[in-house]
Amino acid sequence: MNRNRRDGLNYVSKLTPLRVWNMIQLVVSYYLSKASGRPVHYGAPASISLEPTTSCNLRCPECPSGLRNFTRPTGMLTDEVYRKVIDELAPRLSYLVFYFQGEPYLNPKFLDHVRYAASKNIYTATSTNAHYLDDKKARETVESGLDRLIISIDGTSQETYEQYRVGGKLDKVLEGTRNIIKWKRQLKSKKPHVIFQYLVVKPNEHQLEEVQRLAKEIGVDEVAFKTAQIYDYENGSDLIPTIEKYARYKQLSNGKWAIKNRLLNHCWKMWHSCVITWDGKVVPCCFDKDAHHQLGTLEQTGFQPIWRGEAYENFRKALIRSRSEIEMCKNCSEGTKVWV
Repeated sequence: MNRNRRDGLNYVSKLTPLRVWNMIQLVVSYYLSKASGRPVHYGAPASISLEPTTSCNLRCPECPSGLRNFTRPTGMLTDEVYRKVIDELAPRLSYLVFYFQGEPYLNPKFLDHVRYAASKNIYTATSTNAHYLDDKKARETVESGLDRLIISIDGTSQETYEQYRVGGKLDKVLEGTRNIIKWKRQLKSKKPHVIFQYLVVKPNEHQLEEVQRLAKEIGVDEVAFKTAQIYDYENGSDLIPTIEKYARYKQLSNGKWAIKNRLLNHCWKMWHSCVITWDGKVVPCCFDKDAHHQLGTLEQTGFQPIWRGEAYENFRKALIRSRSEIEMCKNCSEGTKVWV
């Protein structure tokens, strides 16, 4: 069976009548909002991202964790915050991403949290730099029930890899990946679905074919080429690739740079998903890396009062009125992965 199809069927197997009905409600309310020009919302999130930690071992140049330039505190997702979210949302929640900022495996409770979500039959995914996938941790990962494992690999040689993944070791990434594949085979497990995610930047754009060959050789299920978000793109950057397909930005006649995608006044993410930081702050999406748009905090209330609250309503209203007025939306580009 095609591995992508197998992963899709795995996700579908977790859908219940209530989860399907919830998705229908979300889709209907989203299109009603687009048609009416005012926020209409039914249902609960079908997907959320939970942040295991803001800590990271690498120093990637376009990442707040790597640059150590957060204004919000660094910490670890606790059992109390985590279980509060999952216990409330599990009946309608079908997709859970254990990632926002930071390296998930630095949280010692991470795989315990995966197991708990798996016990609720929720599809689980995470993204890692794979430096902590030693033999023991790789086996625990496969046994945890994790459904999708995205491994960041931004070069096929150490020289190329470290130009973006500053402080990283490619041999650790490859060793960790091989450990996961080994334990999948030994335990006869189809999970996790393993993806090599390749952030295409100018220093590594010459190795796209090589990473596909490497993935096939190791036994990785999929390769995803991802376009890079550049914070100060207006004056250009040495990271912007020359291959137009993988660049979010285009150069204008005056020498300045601009994002290619049109900024439409709607966003599906605002209707079906959200992000929850390690300390229980609810923010609109993964572009709000420093949690500037806090819509509520789980320390003060449950999730539903936030999801239905005035702050969320006003944010959705502002987005429909003029998305370009929301600063973090200006550098947003949906559909930024090319799957292979």
